[in-house]
Amino acid sequence: KQVRFKTTTETSKEKVIEALHKIKTHIGNPSKFSKACKLALQLLDAGSVADDETSTLFFEMLEVAMSPPTKANAAAVRADYQQLFSAVQDKLNSFTPSQQEQIEVWALWAQLGNDFYTDDTFVFSKASGRLKQLITALPEAVAEDAVESNPESTADAEEVDPFGLDALLPKKEDKCKKKAKNETTGGKNLQRDRREALIECLTIAAKRYKQAWAQTIVDIAAKHAFDNTNRFDQSQRERIVKLCVSVREQQVKRKQGKGSSGKLDETSFEKYREHYSHEKISIRKAVGGGGDRSAEQWLG
Repeated sequence: KQVRFKTTTETSKEKVIEALHKIKTHIGNPSKFSKACKLALQLLDAGSVADDETSTLFFEMLEVAMSPPTKANAAAVRADYQQLFSAVQDKLNSFTPSQQEQIEVWALWAQLGNDFYTDDTFVFSKASGRLKQLITALPEAVAEDAVESNPESTADAEEVDPFGLDALLPKKEDKCKKKAKNETTGGKNLQRDRREALIECLTIAAKRYKQAWAQTIVDIAAKHAFDNTNRFDQSQRERIVKLCVSVREQQVKRKQGKGSSGKLDETSFEKYREHYSHEKISIRKAVGGGGDRSAEQWLG
């Protein structure tokens, strides 16, 4: 059975809930994702995700779609994921603050990561700029490096409660402490997921290094990540360093390699810098013909 919706008429809450459950069962299947995504978008456009129950179900549906988040970067569904999360972010106020934070992390995979698959230089460069901003915005990963675990010893527990009566009494304070601890742990996990997503975005960008127009952009992004490794935990730092070494090796090979013209393989920026470093600046503040390298400082 297929569930269809008319955006011009209001869909009953019962039908919305039924539809969300059905979409949830299919959206995790890559071969059915596109159709399920269209139905989900139709529900959003119709304003049917408008209360706690429907927004929670929709969030659970997104959770299935993003398990694991690498699904969003599959070639066959990249455009669908970008469209879905673009629509979801337009309706972000329909979700709770904690759900909004998770959605923003998922969007790094579904939107920012997929932007690096583009062949549009402007989009690629803009995505790189956004990636650098997000890396800079990360807090230092000192406190998050180790998972905090402070289990109480059995001996201490027995000393405080020798007769085991506390277990029979309600503990509102303990419940509050447990809830606070879970929220703290959840926040740390979310921060780690955010770091993971940013590393994956950088990895996707680095894979485009064979494109000449992407090389300088990737060089700068990789260096920025390397300069900010203190914002990642130890295992993540090692991955960033390994990725940067790989980019650096490709950069060296590019500069050492020679094309059909016999000249060094350089990016357009490097070619122009080399060309204008041999020019002189005229009285009219224009670059003129010459050979005294007076424009070298101008171009760095």
